[in-house]
Amino acid sequence: MKRLIVFDLDGTLALSKSALDDAMAKHLAALLDVARVAIISGGDLPQFQKQVLGHLPDTPNLNKLSLLPTSGTKFYEYDGDWKKLYSEDIAPDQKAKITKALEDAVAQTGFQPKETWGERIEDRGTQITYSALGQEAPLEAKSTWDPDFAKRQKIKAVLDKTLPDFSVRLGGTTSIDVTYPGIDKAYGMRKLRDILKIPIDDMLFIGDALFPGGNDYPARETGADCIQVRDPEETKHVIEAIVLCLGGELPGITKDVPEGAAAAR
Repeated sequence: MKRLIVFDLDGTLALSKSALDDAMAKHLAALLDVARVAIISGGDLPQFQKQVLGHLPDTPNLNKLSLLPTSGTKFYEYDGDWKKLYSEDIAPDQKAKITKALEDAVAQTGFQPKETWGERIEDRGTQITYSALGQEAPLEAKSTWDPDFAKRQKIKAVLDKTLPDFSVRLGGTTSIDVTYPGIDKAYGMRKLRDILKIPIDDMLFIGDALFPGGNDYPARETGADCIQVRDPEETKHVIEAIVLCLGGELPGITKDVPEGAAAAR
């Protein structure tokens, strides 16, 4: 029986930079009734608050939810309030180096968008994130800018040479995340193992980019059981299966266990 269900955020629980819809919020609350839950994402804690925490229904089970912002470089647990357990901060001089390298790589590849919305290079303390169209870009614009990852792969190829001492990963729909080396969702999974004392074999990871090269793929490399989903709608069906398989209840869901529920056992 799986003891910890781990989720990606954007593209899995919600659309990019968007809030959980009401149904997903209720699904997560129902899941917290029967299992521990963790969320690992490239966004920082304010993004988690905006997308997730501000939309969950009242639940006494927040102490069963772990948040790992910026690809696992931070870890938050709830104890009457959200407490930070660690933070792998990047030194100021290194942040300046990364920012310049990002600017130079975009200029070199020629992928300067004609229109942007908000800040494009964001200092998240433990991670520097480049968002090609800006942090406030509409989903429609983001979904068409680099759907096949080709533009960001070319930018990443430049950064891999100019930032050899850092880890450069594609994230979300238009972003590139830079952290200290070895920081990815596998790192986050191992932190969950060490802090919660739950073996990786007892975890289930759910994400929309578990294919080779996807930003969820490192989670698969830990050996954890994984479920690839297309979008948040498919994630809801997976959560329904898990909740029913673990003996929980969800309003409007029958007691018939959906196909695929065995992954949670």
